[in-house]
Amino acid sequence: MLIEGYDEGPLGAGESLVVRPGFWSNYLLAICAGGTGVERPGPEWFGEDGADVDALSEILMDPECWPVFRVPASQGPGVVVVHRNLVGDYGIDFLLIPAGQSSAQRIASWEGELSGSGLTWQDLLGIADNPAPTADGVEDSATRLLLILPLLNVPDLPERAPARVSAALTAVGVLKDAASSTAEYLLGRLMSRSWHDPSWHSPLSGS
Repeated sequence: MLIEGYDEGPLGAGESLVVRPGFWSNYLLAICAGGTGVERPGPEWFGEDGADVDALSEILMDPECWPVFRVPASQGPGVVVVHRNLVGDYGIDFLLIPAGQSSAQRIASWEGELSGSGLTWQDLLGIADNPAPTADGVEDSATRLLLILPLLNVPDLPERAPARVSAALTAVGVLKDAASSTAEYLLGRLMSRSWHDPSWHSPLSGS
């Protein structure tokens, strides 16, 4: 797999990993963790256990193969998530890639905390709900939304957002009784980050 700007990395398609036990605990709880005074979801909320999480962690952080998760859109740019497994420099990069191109614009990175520009809720839905059936990548809308959810960067959310995230979590295997609480936790952590400022514009806004 080739993505412009990642010639140094042994990239490999990671989409098959999203259905493996332990994936969502690794992905969402790592990126959206933090804060005090809030009950933090554990692997059991995702129907997983510690052994699942440890096994997937080894795969996701393998320096010999950097998992890539492609979320192409039928219109406009899609998102690609790259696990950048450099020895001593592990991180997760979020890239915007125009339809039919391999050139990439890095818009955010996670290295213990998220930095970058992010996307609006409407941007996320626009990408999640419009898969490109002729392109390689994830087609399921629930999985697509959760893969790009860490990019959320808005001061306020629509009232329907928690229910949409809860439904997506249920669709990927989160226990139904825990889906609502997990959605509230994840959105609460994302909304509490400090990277938003009044002059910010989404990279999809044309500003």
